[in-house]
Amino acid sequence: MEEFFLTEEYIELIKLLKYLDIAPSGGYAKMMVENGEVRLNDNIEFRKRAKLRPGDVVEVDERRIMIVKQE
Repeated sequence: MEEFFLTEEYIELIKLLKYLDIAPSGGYAKMMVENGEVRLNDNIEFRKRAKLRPGDVVEVDERRIMIVKQE
């Protein structure tokens, strides 16, 4: 499982997908979420701007990313 270290209180789901190069653009990231390709904490997530906080786990394709607070 990968870890993504937060420097802020949260990151929006589509921003995470773009930042990690899972989606090449914001539009593509939105489409992935709308199509049910992204899971958040074992549930399909349809909210494009879902706020990801420490402890959340995002799954897309074969990747699992845990959100971690940067100390």
